[in-house]
Order: sequence, then C-alpha cells, then structure tokens
Amino acid sequence: MFWVLLLLLAWAVAGTACTRLCLAAVRAAAVDSDPVQRDLTLYEAAFLSGGPRRVADLTMVSMARQRRLLLAHTGWATVVDPRGRDEIEESVIGAIGPEGQNRIAPVRAAAAAADAVGNLGDRLVRAGLAVPPGARTTVAAAVRQVRLAVPAVLALGATALLAPAQPAMPRGLVALWFALPLALSLSCLAIARVEAHPYSRWASPAGQRLLGTLARRPSDGDDRTYLTCVAVRGVHAVGEPDLRAAFAHRDRV
Repeated sequence: MFWVLLLLLAWAVAGTACTRLCLAAVRAAAVDSDPVQRDLTLYEAAFLSGGPRRVADLTMVSMARQRRLLLAHTGWATVVDPRGRDEIEESVIGAIGPEGQNRIAPVRAAAAAADAVGNLGDRLVRAGLAVPPGARTTVAAAVRQVRLAVPAVLALGATALLAPAQPAMPRGLVALWFALPLALSLSCLAIARVEAHPYSRWASPAGQRLLGTLARRPSDGDDRTYLTCVAVRGVHAVGEPDLRAAFAHRDRV
C-alpha cells in the first residue's frame, strides 16, 4: 500500500502548513484586540509600511529635500547641517560618521538599527499598530508554506497514481483521498486571502487600516504629501532624478 504512505505524507505537509497559518492568524488577531484610531506621523507610517529601513530612507530623503544632507548620484551621503532636529535625524548623522561623509548603504543599515528607530517600533507595538518582533513575517511565511503545500500534495498524488495499480483500490478513489488535503490547503489560502490580506510584515490589522486612510487622502502637492508617499511606497516614490539615482546606486551595491 505504497499510496497510503504518500497520502499520510500529503496530510502531514498540508496539516502542518495549515495549522501554522491558523496559529499565525490567531496571533495577528490578538495584536488587533484593542485597535487605535489616530493620525500617524511620517516616521510611524514609514515603519508600518517598510520597517526600520524605510524610516532611514524617509529621514534621508527629508533631510536632502531641506538641503541639510547631500545624497549624490554616486551613492554617497554628505552632511551639510550637523544638527539633527530629532533623535532619528541624529541617528542618521551619527551613522554617517565624524568625517561627515559615507556611503548610503551602510548609513541606511546603521540608522535602521539605531535605538531611536527601535524605540519607535516598540511604541507602535504597544499601541497595537505594529506586529511584535517575534510574530513578524509569521502570517506571510505561513501563507507561503501553504502555497508550497499545494504543489507538494499534487506531486504526491501524481506519484501515487503513477505507481503500479493496487487491485484493492481503484485509481479514482486514490485521487479522491488526495483531493482532501488539497482541498484543505486551498480553502485555508482562500480564507487567509479574505481575512488576513494584505500580509504585512510590520503593520498589524489596525496599523494597515490607518495606512489605508493615508492612501485615500487627497493629494495637495505639499511637501508632507510628498514625504507621505515616500513613507508608504518607499524610495520608488522619489521624484527628483538626482535623489532617485542616489538610491538606485545604493540598490546596486
């Protein structure tokens, strides 16, 4: 009964993946147990959209637009004004170093790892807007695992059907047995799509709703609207060619 062993393996793959997804969804719902309704700062929007590195990107873009930081198209950052207006700007300046010039890539990494950004994340977690560090990527990773379980179950089922015929078990019945773990996996994906999508690494469901209100606000063309786009969409929303070239060079490093 070789096909029975394959069926047990298919159930193990599908059951493990679906169980992980259900547990991740429960933990994500627990984070949203006390939703908060308030306006987000630009730093908060950046963190919820892209995590610590998005905060570093936003800070550098904001300082560059104010001519307090020069971001060259060659991928270098140069300090023009050494006085930061808040602790996150001070982290960026400190990451550039005492020489006042450094590559954008290490500056971004160091600023993202700074205590100021970590404290921002902790405040968002306490407010119920961000996913706790231990649960980050859980839902998204669980969904990916269920997606991988679908072709795995199909492959196991195909292997069982291609194996030598079992006199006591028609092939149609064998296929029906394998259809059960396949149906479980597909139904879990469908439920996750309805209940948990988009699968955010950083924002809780409450945080995603607040980000949604930012996206729906009318654009008035001012600097805050521009920076809001950078916070939510990342450096791809940068409009200035020189700034865009600087970050593009960073991405190639």
